[in-house]
Amino acid sequence: MKLLAPGTEIDGFTVHECIHSGGMAHIYRVGYAHAARDPGFPMAMKIPRMTVRDGAENIVSFEVELAILPTLSGSHVPRFVAAGDLLRLPYLVMEYVPGHTLQHWLDAHPASDRAARSPQAIARIGAALAMAAHSLHEQNVCHLDLKPANVLLRPDGSVVLLDFGLSCHAHYPDLLAEELRKAVGSPAWIAPEQVVGVRGDLRSDIFAIGVMLYEMATGELPFGAPATAGGLRQRLWMTPQPPRAHRSDLPEWLQEVILRCLEPVAAARHPSAAHLAFDLANPGQVAITERGQRTRGPGLRRHFKRWLRAAGMHYEPSALPHDQIERSPIVMVAVPHDDVSDATLYSLREAVARSLGIRPGARLACVTVISGAAASNSDTERSETALRRLHLARLKTWAQPLPLAQHSVSYHVLEAGDVAQALLRYAEGNRVGLMILGAATHGLQMQRFIDTVPMRVARDAPCTVILVKQQLPFDVLGSGAHGDNAGHESAPASDR
Repeated sequence: MKLLAPGTEIDGFTVHECIHSGGMAHIYRVGYAHAARDPGFPMAMKIPRMTVRDGAENIVSFEVELAILPTLSGSHVPRFVAAGDLLRLPYLVMEYVPGHTLQHWLDAHPASDRAARSPQAIARIGAALAMAAHSLHEQNVCHLDLKPANVLLRPDGSVVLLDFGLSCHAHYPDLLAEELRKAVGSPAWIAPEQVVGVRGDLRSDIFAIGVMLYEMATGELPFGAPATAGGLRQRLWMTPQPPRAHRSDLPEWLQEVILRCLEPVAAARHPSAAHLAFDLANPGQVAITERGQRTRGPGLRRHFKRWLRAAGMHYEPSALPHDQIERSPIVMVAVPHDDVSDATLYSLREAVARSLGIRPGARLACVTVISGAAASNSDTERSETALRRLHLARLKTWAQPLPLAQHSVSYHVLEAGDVAQALLRYAEGNRVGLMILGAATHGLQMQRFIDTVPMRVARDAPCTVILVKQQLPFDVLGSGAHGDNAGHESAPASDR
């Protein structure tokens, strides 16, 4: 199909200039022919290429995007406007989002530009990208073609994801799998399980984000750009060179995060994109393993063992994206530090242990809130830094009896005058899936007149909230009468 001339009218839309001409589609700026229909934001029209030389995947991927894009919502995707008749002229009209792609950012900042490609800048972009992917996964969609050209960076630092032609919706037929029956994706960023035909695993998007983090950090692609099926299959067993082998100034925590994303076995990666975003936003809380300390890749013997293991590996699709997120949430516990009894602390710990016990992939974030006045009024011997260290030590002591061997755990001291608002902001900003906090000690009659912290959090939280009520006095607990009645979990006070 020839490029449309500016001024062409299609179904009430006026075509302006072509802003992108790719291998699968042309994209034009468009507007309504009648100003009265102005939607209040700029628009773009996407028309698939359909010449005799174009493959069937062009129209199939267009059908996929036509089915998925209208179902998506949120700030991380363009708003859907209209679609054309597939039999006459297929097109998609969507919001045109201003900004530059991550590919533009990479081109503008060569690998030698260490200031622009600082660990902090990489982590900031990576965390925003992971949050955008998590928003998709919460809607049961896996992108499956994340790459720098499909990542739009807004001026405010947020990310918009583009091009859903290779995506998979858990509740819709997977046309690409049914009609093409081959691995589809961009070779440099495709995940190992996609290579063998498994689609719909949210951890495939995490792998692609890891490739982009690696390229931002080093200027290199971890697996090159293979052009053959054999080259693609190498990532089923191959471990890339550690980023610090390319760039010695990279911190161990960043390499730990990147190489975890690039694990060939999906179960060894972050269980959700929210976990990845959490690590990138909290580098001081990343647990460093052998991955983060490597300065050279595994030897030939180790690669041979991995090759043998990959030869017999059978990939299984993960749970539905939303279900996978539910199984591996970020669990936040609000641990009070002032005017709190040992019995309350004990009951909180018991509730956390039970919640982690049924969520093996969960991450635990232990949070306490100190007032700004307490920090500012501290004397010389107890500076603000020393006060934070004191509360961090208390959090770690409180959490020590918990069974945390299979869980990531982090500790956070927040400073705020409004405890409830601080907890709510933390939960929303980190995509917390479950919050645990102590129930109010006031009676129900009193709570009619007092807007307590637990009431405010339960009312406004963006996640499920478990209120833990102290039922046994501490002298009974201390005597060894530990039982299931030590703490009571109320029904979720908020589940949105």
